Amino acid sequence: MPDANPSDDALHRFSAAVKRLFPTALWRPLRALGTGLLAPWRFAFRTGHFRSSLAMSARAADGTAIPWYTYPAIDFLAQRDFGERHVLEFGGGQSTVWWSRRARSVLTFEENAGWMARVRREVGANATLYHVPIDGADPMGEIRGLIAANPVTKFDVIVVDGHLREKAVALAFEYLAPGGALLLDNAEGYGFYEETSRHDCRRIDFFGFAPGVVMRHCTSLVFVGDCFLLSQKIPIPYIERV
Repeated sequence: MPDANPSDDALHRFSAAVKRLFPTALWRPLRALGTGLLAPWRFAFRTGHFRSSLAMSARAADGTAIPWYTYPAIDFLAQRDFGERHVLEFGGGQSTVWWSRRARSVLTFEENAGWMARVRREVGANATLYHVPIDGADPMGEIRGLIAANPVTKFDVIVVDGHLREKAVALAFEYLAPGGALLLDNAEGYGFYEETSRHDCRRIDFFGFAPGVVMRHCTSLVFVGDCFLLSQKIPIPYIERV
């Protein structure tokens, strides 16, 4: 097990010292009040939620880019190895930067040209970004052509987190590699349930807060058959000490 975080040790020592000073009848309500007040602040600073809110951008506590998925989904993905995996994104952003630092290749389609240019400045050489306007004559046909011309045409992870999400999900199943998974953000809407229900697949839902967002939503993992992300060989970390 990794060594404890110094700030966690200090907190435990402080709590133990206060507990010794007060009788149980007084200590318990004090502890309950402290937990209720401290936990939200600790969450906000340790996850980067507070920093993301101020920056209006998905950021970890140290300022590095993270996806705009729910925190449970981010924690789940952060423990997996994507070094030899290929990622396809419908909708780019902070997630593109995050994936480019972890995956072998990233192919991203983004409808906002200005946003795409900004993201392109932050990604590695393993990321390829295309501007595909959603008001074009046939955006999905254009995407098909660009994928056909790409060196990789089957992807281990396909993220749907942009425009035309329902159409993107329908298309994604065609390009999913064996053992791969779809990652659907804001999965409680956009027709995701209706579209995935048409396929023989399984789903895991990660509900929770996302960086800089005040309301909880859902990021879902959808897969057909076996999925490399669910290997029993992946260790379970102690997140608070990583």
